[in-house]
Amino acid sequence: MPDTQFDVIILGGGTGGYVAAIRAGQLGLKTALVDAGKVGGTCLHRGCIPTKALLQTAELYHVFQHREEYGLTADRVGLDYAKTLAKKDKVVTQLWRGVEFLLKKNKVTTFKGWGRLTDAQHIEVTAEDGKKTLLTAQDIVIATGSVPRALPGLAFNGTTILSSDHVLERPTIPASVVILGGGAIGVEFASMYNDFGSQVTLIEMMPHILPQDDAEIAQELTKLLTRRGIKIMAGTKFDIGSVKTDTDKVSATVTLPDGKTETVTGDVLLVAVGRSAVIEDIGLETVGVKVDRGFIVVDEHYRTNVPHLYAIGDVIGGYLLAHVAAHEGMIAVETIAGKDPELLNPHRIPRVTYSRPEVASVGLTAKEAEEQGYEVKVGIFPFRANGKSLILGEAEGMVKLVADKRTDALLGAHIVGPHASDLINEMALARFLEATAWEVAESVHAHPTVSEVLHEAALAVDGMAIHI
Repeated sequence: MPDTQFDVIILGGGTGGYVAAIRAGQLGLKTALVDAGKVGGTCLHRGCIPTKALLQTAELYHVFQHREEYGLTADRVGLDYAKTLAKKDKVVTQLWRGVEFLLKKNKVTTFKGWGRLTDAQHIEVTAEDGKKTLLTAQDIVIATGSVPRALPGLAFNGTTILSSDHVLERPTIPASVVILGGGAIGVEFASMYNDFGSQVTLIEMMPHILPQDDAEIAQELTKLLTRRGIKIMAGTKFDIGSVKTDTDKVSATVTLPDGKTETVTGDVLLVAVGRSAVIEDIGLETVGVKVDRGFIVVDEHYRTNVPHLYAIGDVIGGYLLAHVAAHEGMIAVETIAGKDPELLNPHRIPRVTYSRPEVASVGLTAKEAEEQGYEVKVGIFPFRANGKSLILGEAEGMVKLVADKRTDALLGAHIVGPHASDLINEMALARFLEATAWEVAESVHAHPTVSEVLHEAALAVDGMAIHI
């Protein structure tokens, strides 16, 4: 009979949940982790990891299609999508086993089943066979994550109307795809399907794709994706009531910015309009947890309105990102353990879209900074002026740094170009250390490297860039 008394219970085994459990174990807390599926959650099994595995193959396929530019010859380059999916599954399985090992290493007890709060210090776990186990703890952390959001009147069917979950398991590549939603998820799948040879139409209601990103960066990406053959329809309204499906086609009417209507058609419609928090049937109403617009309300230490009850990750809204959930989880359990953790500043969180080219940002856009009363100065440097980018054959895009004209403080960094997901971490560290643009410019960057674009953009803030 397993022990049912713990110091802390984590409800949900996604990135936020398992990281919180590991940190709790490291701090000497007797910890239980409850999850109805495999530990790792959405990010590991249906999100970050599998999508990036597919995107990596898509990028390599693109490179091989243009092999002659690199002086390479081959009679034929084909795509075995079944093997692509197998590679994706292999990576996921390896990481999943790694997470299981780390939980055991840190003496975390796992319970597989659906967990429901009976009060602020008890969770009832219902296993697949119906057996119930009541767990007790001094503190509980809710980390139940999120699922793809469906639109009213447009239910997913897994064949012609898809969520991002369906895409990852679909055994074939559609000849044409309509994607509703131009945020990070929609843009990533648009890039992937385009590289795999699909005809892609991307529809976004807001004036530009990636509406949370810098407008100039989004416009640059729009230009580059359009050049690849992706049809981007921004500022466009999608008529849900007009959707028609048959066994292998889906069509709908959209209204363009000028008021004209057009019919879009594809083999599949991918709905990528955000995610909904998993808060149903976990006992929130029983305990009296405050919820606002579908998300649990917490303070800066991730305490809910109910004593001893915390919540982290997608269930609390904000940036629905795995790395954010992980840090929230560490802060929550460190608070439970009586520590004084460094709180999470949203302006220090890096955000990435893994398209080709990638988009990444941290901090404020120039517009946001001006709205907050800053007088800003901006430095821009193009990848086409960077030697390593030219060597890689990936010289599209730019870096845009935003600084305070009075103090020179770095307020934000925005990148569209190769390796943006790696480059942004230097800028995130600069933000954490409250660095100035001058300090970034004075930091010596190895040559030739892609990271030199950051050095040049920092110089450009004061009009001193060398290579342009």
